[in-house]
Amino acid sequence: MTAPEGRGIAESGRAASTFRILHVSTGNVCRSPITERLTRHALSDRLGDPLTGGLIVESAGTWGHEGAPMEANAEVVLADFGADASGFVGRELLDEHVIRADLVLTATRDHRAQVISMGHSAGLRTFTLKEFTRLVRAIDPATLPDPREDGVVERARALVRAAAALRGWLLAPSPDADEVFDPYGAPITFFRSIGDEIHQALDPVVTALTGVRARS
Repeated sequence: MTAPEGRGIAESGRAASTFRILHVSTGNVCRSPITERLTRHALSDRLGDPLTGGLIVESAGTWGHEGAPMEANAEVVLADFGADASGFVGRELLDEHVIRADLVLTATRDHRAQVISMGHSAGLRTFTLKEFTRLVRAIDPATLPDPREDGVVERARALVRAAAALRGWLLAPSPDADEVFDPYGAPITFFRSIGDEIHQALDPVVTALTGVRARS
């Protein structure tokens, strides 16, 4: 199954050979577009040609503005990091998006709860972004499949299983620790602070997924 038009970084191959990452926020015009495009940018940095990795990155919103462009300030944030904002179109979160996703990363705990409430056995593969970052930091990379031998997809699946197993043991230090707050309607300075938060949270995740550290 291929990604919807313009949404995936890998568009071909059997489902078993791909791994779908779904970023979820509210309107799918600020946080999740930033996270989607920063993830793609980071994967390109690690893998060179992301088409060979089998990783597909998408986003949607629990109250998604279907067909809407991302916020202008979100585009500015992406430009700050050298990431591509072109061609983005907002989506409302649907059952099919959750069903196809191998990993769902949400902006907040409320988004996580909404995804899990949709069913589809989503509980073990749905985390807030910052929660997943915390769990990933505790996983020994040596316990994961070698991406050079087993492929990035197998490594990514093993990473999600390992993170799910740790969830009850590594709790957040505070309720807000797992939240990425909504910058909608805020000035560019707040957008940039949220962009920095997302970028910092994504770096260890992408490194763990690919087994490759950032080149820049």
